[in-house]
Amino acid sequence: MELLRSLGLFVLTAVAEIVGCYLPFLWLRKGVSPWVLAPAAVSLAVFAWLLTLHPTAAGRVYAAYGGVYVSVAILWLWAVDSVRPNTTDIVGIALCLSGMLVIMWGANV
Repeated sequence: MELLRSLGLFVLTAVAEIVGCYLPFLWLRKGVSPWVLAPAAVSLAVFAWLLTLHPTAAGRVYAAYGGVYVSVAILWLWAVDSVRPNTTDIVGIALCLSGMLVIMWGANV
């Protein structure tokens, strides 16, 4: 159950980080209002806070989070940028999540 809680927390963390980076991208590349920088900053602060909620060592959290981040970024690519993931994207997600599970499982051995 703890693994599912951590995975859900990682997904929320990834969304917060992606939103925090995507909004400045919209401002710099797409010409949207600079007011998007305020929610971007809040989103990045939430991202940092969410990383502190994990019960294990920070380095392990960051390493495991990377696998989930890659997976959520590919889903973002599909949902927001309307670019359908290809086979190598799916294989990459599987590899990243497998690595994340090994890291998180190793914390409990």
